[in-house]
Amino acid sequence: MTTLAEQLPTFGQYLLNRYGERVHKIALDTAFTCPNRDGTKGLGGCTFCNNVSFSPNGRRPKPISEQLQAGREVIRKRTGANKYLAYFQAYTNTYDSLDRLTERYDEALAEQDVIGLSIGTRPDCVPDGVLELLSGYQAQGYEIWLELGLQSAFDETLEQVNRGHGFAEYQDAVLRARSRGIKVCTHLIAGLPGETSQHNRESLRRVTALGTDGLKLHPLHVVKGTRLANSWRNGEYTPLTMNDYIQIAADLVEQAPDNIVWHRLTGTASETILLTPAWCAFKWQVLNGIARELQRRRQSCRNVA
Repeated sequence: MTTLAEQLPTFGQYLLNRYGERVHKIALDTAFTCPNRDGTKGLGGCTFCNNVSFSPNGRRPKPISEQLQAGREVIRKRTGANKYLAYFQAYTNTYDSLDRLTERYDEALAEQDVIGLSIGTRPDCVPDGVLELLSGYQAQGYEIWLELGLQSAFDETLEQVNRGHGFAEYQDAVLRARSRGIKVCTHLIAGLPGETSQHNRESLRRVTALGTDGLKLHPLHVVKGTRLANSWRNGEYTPLTMNDYIQIAADLVEQAPDNIVWHRLTGTASETILLTPAWCAFKWQVLNGIARELQRRRQSCRNVA
């Protein structure tokens, strides 16, 4: 069986081709918050977000330098990589004053083996000042990715999960970022309440029609301490089966333009809070299932031809 990396452009392969060596992301939590939980846009966050982790007393992240060191020690043992992207992952990493953002980004880039930034954020939290800052880093030769958590291109779905923004905000952010040459990675979720595989395909169509450089896809998982968990317990929400997810992921890979870089094709939550679906915890089974399905489809096409 051929692997996913052999069948489509993955982010790891993109970085290897660009830099001639392995480059890995190190996830960071720098205590940023979110406008959908601090009252600016809403309270409680999205229906699938773990509210327990919203307690400020429960989030005292280590300094950026310590997080990077811990990450590089693990990665070097596993792959031998010597270059890294600082991945500002937790919560909304453009939601602060420009001075504070600059301070934190600069701290990460001060590490000699950090060659760029990947900034996870919401489409409604990307002011021009932030884009100018990221564009400036890129002009200095750093690898810069803006990761926008869209999840769905349907406003009805975004409203149902209490996202706090619509597709229009995403469209605006993408156009402004790409006009400055900043690479965009769009996050999509399969299995959102009320959505079918047709919704997933249409979301992808709208996203790629606007222009995005990368994609992240993962199944909706139910975790403790969320409103989605209550809906699931009450029989109001049924998660995707693994086979359903594999079919959707394969559909989207086939539909996406060839130049799209796939940053992720599945994901899960910590086993300490994951409720369902249990198969989400088996990352490689899911990825191998997607690879097998893509290979099966391509073989079927060759046989027909």
